[in-house]
Amino acid sequence: MATVAFLGLGVMGYPMAGHLEKQGHKVTVYNRTTAKAEAWAEEHEGGFAPSPREAAEGCDFVFSCVGNDDDLRSVCLGPEGAFAGMKEGAVFVDHTTVSAKVSRELAEAAAEAGIGYVDAPVSGGQAGAENGVLSVMCGGAEAHYAAVEPVMAAYGKTVKRLGEVGMGQTAKMCNQICIAGLVQGLSEALLLAEKSGLDGEALVDVISGGAAGSWQMVNRHKTMLAGQYEHGFAVDWMRKDLAICLEAGNEVGASLPVTALVDQFYKDVQTMGGGRWDTSSLLARLKAFS
Repeated sequence: MATVAFLGLGVMGYPMAGHLEKQGHKVTVYNRTTAKAEAWAEEHEGGFAPSPREAAEGCDFVFSCVGNDDDLRSVCLGPEGAFAGMKEGAVFVDHTTVSAKVSRELAEAAAEAGIGYVDAPVSGGQAGAENGVLSVMCGGAEAHYAAVEPVMAAYGKTVKRLGEVGMGQTAKMCNQICIAGLVQGLSEALLLAEKSGLDGEALVDVISGGAAGSWQMVNRHKTMLAGQYEHGFAVDWMRKDLAICLEAGNEVGASLPVTALVDQFYKDVQTMGGGRWDTSSLLARLKAFS
């Protein structure tokens, strides 16, 4: 069993850290809001620290799941950052969805300190984190990945190395592109069904087992048909991710027209006051514009 730290206890990080503790690892957590770290420590009989540096001291592995590029830099760098407290040979594993650029930047800083670095964004949402069945897309040196892969199995159903640092984030961008297109297509189908007098539930029952089927269709159609969006992955976060997708596309010369279009549709949802709605709220936008 390993000695680990987990930085960031949001809807994903809180249960992920819990799975590590349940597997017998010695876990110390850090969260910007200390009360949440204290609550986690009380619930899981683990420890908490007032700074990333103190949480990381003496750990074999340090995991993070925070908000964006700047949040990640803040928990890694500086005198109170995790890198300042990590022992030589330890491995830092980042589960945040950030740009491949910042992952490579931080990997270089980690290497200078004698620390390994693995970028490991996840897919599966809050339910996947709570149930310990996330898909984990990893980039990093083979030795660093091999060391941490058995530990990530505590919450990862599928854990895979896809190349050097940055490739995990690139894979996550591909994942978000697929989701954006799928949700828009599903929204248009459900709108057409409704406008045509076709029962949406019956429609999904027929087509979900065929070539049109998807996780989004199976898991989101009921709430979409009911106009319920106060759950799941927020539009605000999806727009952050799609901005990274579009920037990455520009960097390598990949045309992403559907991604750019759906990103603007999500901007409309934000204007409607739906920044915290689930990404399936593209259907609400269609209804408002129909």
